[in-house]
Amino acid sequence: MLSELSEWFWQERRWFPEGLGWADLEDRDGRVYAKAQDLWAALPIALVFLVIRQIFERTVATPLASLLGVKETVRLKAPHSPTLESYYCNITKNPTQSSVANLCKQTGYSERQVQRWFRRRRNQDRPSLLKKFREASWRFTFYLLAFIAGLAALIDKPWLYDLKEMWEGFPVLTLLPSQYWYYMIELGFYSSLLFSVASDVKRKDFKEQIVHHVATILLISFSWCVNYIRAGTLIMLVHDSSDYLLESAKMFNYAGWRNACNYIFIVFAAIFIITRLIFFPFWIIYCTWIYPVTIYKPFFGYYFFNGLLMVLQCLHIFWAVLIIRIALRFLTNNEKVDDDRSDKDETDESEDEEKEAEDKNHLKKNGPVQNGHTVHNNNHRKTE
Repeated sequence: MLSELSEWFWQERRWFPEGLGWADLEDRDGRVYAKAQDLWAALPIALVFLVIRQIFERTVATPLASLLGVKETVRLKAPHSPTLESYYCNITKNPTQSSVANLCKQTGYSERQVQRWFRRRRNQDRPSLLKKFREASWRFTFYLLAFIAGLAALIDKPWLYDLKEMWEGFPVLTLLPSQYWYYMIELGFYSSLLFSVASDVKRKDFKEQIVHHVATILLISFSWCVNYIRAGTLIMLVHDSSDYLLESAKMFNYAGWRNACNYIFIVFAAIFIITRLIFFPFWIIYCTWIYPVTIYKPFFGYYFFNGLLMVLQCLHIFWAVLIIRIALRFLTNNEKVDDDRSDKDETDESEDEEKEAEDKNHLKKNGPVQNGHTVHNNNHRKTE
């Protein structure tokens, strides 16, 4: 059953232009070609990345956070309450007004105390500033090194300057050692992100991030199997060209370096828009969607590859809207650049209101208070 399914899935007419097939990608005369089984190497590389990340965050990112002045906010813990904890874990983290009233009856707490408990409990589940900084510094380091390595691997390749060259001789394209390692390292890194997604900082675009990681892994794997390697290396280079700037802006934001964060973010926004909304669709997708049909008839692999590229492009547009919104706020109102996707700590504003109300009640009962003591009016005059 499995062998029949595999045979059906890997049919040559599905993945290659007419007249070409897997036999054309067999090693011969010292020429080496990409093979599907090579992708298994990405799994141990992903595990190595997970180990390296733990070491990096402890030995490099944490001291760097201290050096840049990353300060943790003191979070008040929610007092122990089995009833509220059970409701929080099993029902919802944001109870309605009627639910709050019911919980007040069950616990004997006031409405304000219940609301305060849920605020503090939600804050306990939010990632700390140090955790966010360490994650951003890890990604910054990888994206920067990957961009430099990718640029070094492609700087002397003709398809970097003339995109039509990526199809010259397709699919019989010899695999270069630099291409092999570029692919395996990128695939290993994105696989490690997928493995660690449960423990990473969760943002509002969590689902979009999962779609992005899966689409990227499929795109890298598929382009490797059918020898779209030249196109694949260009796509990876375009994506790495701006990501390290975003991560560095996050690092400065967490450290409280407002100006550095703002200006780096504006540079990132400009590069992101140029590479993802202009160069990617009008050059790369053009050369994978329009130009190939002038050489051979469309086939399933052609549609599948370009379909994945369109998924990425939709995500680019989604993120571009968020980026432009943040950039406009900064440029027009001089507001602090802040990540709209991040879940921020809730402040106990109602506690301040509650304290103020208590002070007013105390004032009514005991008169003015100064330095914690009631001020007596010794200047009164008796009526004669």
